[in-house]
Amino acid sequence: MLATMSDEALIVYIRNTDHEAYREIIKRYQNKLYRYVFRLTNCHDDSIDILQNTFIKAYVNLYRFDAQRSFSAWIYRVAHNEAINYFRNHKANVDLSEIESLLKDNHDGPEEIFIKSEEKKVVEACLHQLPLKYREPILLYFLEEKSYEEISDILRIPVNTVGTLIHRAKKMLRQICKQEKTI
Repeated sequence: MLATMSDEALIVYIRNTDHEAYREIIKRYQNKLYRYVFRLTNCHDDSIDILQNTFIKAYVNLYRFDAQRSFSAWIYRVAHNEAINYFRNHKANVDLSEIESLLKDNHDGPEEIFIKSEEKKVVEACLHQLPLKYREPILLYFLEEKSYEEISDILRIPVNTVGTLIHRAKKMLRQICKQEKTI
């Protein structure tokens, strides 16, 4: 029964009926949020800490969630805030790992796979150079496949600003990658 409920209906059920059903929320979001946070930190242990804090904070603030809104955007926002707090507190450098959706490996031969892996390294290096302001929306859009509206909710910025940031990030990436290839 829980598995078929929408996130928002499940939250209402958790608040009104069964607090133990929060396990279903963790089950639904742990892999997605881990992937998002790991791409920001590039560290498994830090990602696990941030993820644990995210689920605790989301549970504690469950009654503040407006069930008329998107739970997915809300919990991503909680994860985003926890990651930012973690970076501030630990003065960690924001890092990225895989950029798989930008340069996916196909079933190519060894030479093509090598070329793509080298291209992927260049794109990763380019993304490392983007300011966090641009890196977050581009990660959410391309890797987490969030809509502009969801990104707007997560980052708490207007939808038009999301589009502008993604557009500028792509432009900056092209310039940075062009420079990387000439070096």
